Amino acid sequence: MAQQENLLVATDEYLKSGVHIGTKFKTAYMKDFIYKTRDDGLSVLNLKKIDQRLMLAGKMLAHFEPEDIIVVSRRENGWKPAKTFSKVIGSRSIPGRYPPGLLTNPNLDTFAEAKVMIVVDTWPDRNAVNDAMSVGIPIIAFCDTNNQANFIDFVVPCNNKGKKSLGLLFWILAREYLRNRGEIKKDSDFKFTTEDFTSQ
Repeated sequence: MAQQENLLVATDEYLKSGVHIGTKFKTAYMKDFIYKTRDDGLSVLNLKKIDQRLMLAGKMLAHFEPEDIIVVSRRENGWKPAKTFSKVIGSRSIPGRYPPGLLTNPNLDTFAEAKVMIVVDTWPDRNAVNDAMSVGIPIIAFCDTNNQANFIDFVVPCNNKGKKSLGLLFWILAREYLRNRGEIKKDSDFKFTTEDFTSQ
């Protein structure tokens, strides 16, 4: 079990959300983040590493203005968390289908410029990943045990499929972003709940 001290949220809260429960498949990219494999074949991610990576992702993102951040989620369970995250910090989100050429074709009505991208899952969000690579902006990706991460600049290991898990991840990331930007001083200044970020 992870120690209570120095975690971004209590261990129980992480465990309740299932943020550490992976899949039956594991890639070489994710092996260092896996704590063990359960009897039912599911891989379990290391909670302390999830926590450390979320903390670092919050610090990394804080170097960017909100309008320079773009959040992408093809996966439906990520739509509400991505939209709420963007509303809370002031960034842009693309829930659902990613428009091809969004970052690379200035002639498109949907054209956008960004300096960093967050993706919920590298496989369904591969068009967005390719776009970000084309324009050379860093990519932060939520990656489950089955994800390939060869084109990702920063991996946050996690269950990137569950509603509660994605809600908690984006809630923490929003809070850490605002904290690192000096917009909130302490946890109680952050007035949102994990439910605000979680799909029904």
